[in-house]
Parts: sequence; C-alpha cells; structure tokens
Amino acid sequence: MAETVDPLLPLSLLEAVRTVDLPEGELEAEFVAELRNKRLGLSDTVFAQIRRFTEAVRRKQQQSFDEAQGIARLIGRRPDAEAVFREAGRYLARHSYKTISPLTRTLTRSLPAIIARPIALRHVRRISARYAAGTIRRVGSTILLVVPKPVTLEASPRQGGCAYYESALRELMQLLVGGVGGVEHVRCAGRGEGDCEWRAEWRRIGTAP
Repeated sequence: MAETVDPLLPLSLLEAVRTVDLPEGELEAEFVAELRNKRLGLSDTVFAQIRRFTEAVRRKQQQSFDEAQGIARLIGRRPDAEAVFREAGRYLARHSYKTISPLTRTLTRSLPAIIARPIALRHVRRISARYAAGTIRRVGSTILLVVPKPVTLEASPRQGGCAYYESALRELMQLLVGGVGGVEHVRCAGRGEGDCEWRAEWRRIGTAP
C-alpha cells in the first residue's frame, strides 16, 4: 500500500509558499499579474492545489506521501527554502492546535505545570503521530520528537528541510504551554544518523524548566 500523509501537511507547505510570496501593501493590478508569472506562491496552479488540499482536510482524506515529498523538493530549490519550511511548520502547528478543544487549550495554559504538562504531552503525541508520523517521548524536562521518515528529508541543502519539523514543534509547544526553551535537531537521517530527532525544553515563560 502506498504511503500517505495527513492533507494538512502538503497544505501547510503550499500555504507557506503563498504567504512568503505574497506582496506587501497595495499593488497595481498590472504589477500583481506580473508577479503571478514570477512567484510560485501566486500562481493559479498553487491556488488550485491549495483548494484541493483544503477540501481534503475538510473531508479527512489522506494524501500521497510522494506528492507531499515532491512539493517539499520543489520548495527546496528556492533560495529562501528554509524560511518557507519554517513558515510551513508554524502553519501546521497552529492549525493542528485548533483540533484541541478550547477548554483543554485553556487548561494547559492556566493549570499548574504538574497537572498541565501530562495533558499537553498527550496532545503533542497525538498531533505528532497524526501530522508528522512521529513519536514523542518525555526525557526529564525535555521532550523528544522522533520522525522516522520526514517528508522534507533532503529536500534542501544542509538539512534545511528539517527546519519544518523544528518550527512546528517549537510553535506547538509555545501554543500549548505558553513557552518553550531551545529546540535542537539532535539526530538527522540526512547525516546517516538513523531517524530524525528534535529535542525541546518546555517551560512556561518566566519559569524554570
């Protein structure tokens, strides 16, 4: 059976391309038309794909891993690839965070850490499994995200595609507990080190780990 991914993953990649390529301020119609021919994120093809993946998200229809990987590799050819991957990671985190009930979101931000962290950890595990095909382990005051086969692996030189998962983890922890320490890419499949792994120190702003 062909490998699949949650549709939010390829959608996040294309939405990031559109966000990065979107011109700032008000521009004349002729100039916008010219930009559409030069910027991938403004092309009709990207708009059509965004609509398709948005509908797939609504219908909860899994998408081809190979197609998502192809989008990542296309982004990886850009000189600003790492910035696009980081924006895509933030998009993935923000929209996956919305799958958590409003009450739970409030509790993880307001309850004492000893109660809130197990709740937050449960949702980080669920989100990581669903959207990143990854696993989460708690190691003392840190959490470890392990992704056996990242979609963005080798999409960009110098493991730039790995910024996607780093950015997603950082943003998700920020949203859940109101703060995160350093996020480190401790192992990389692209360097022949087995699975890709990211370690995050989680803490609320103004508190110790």
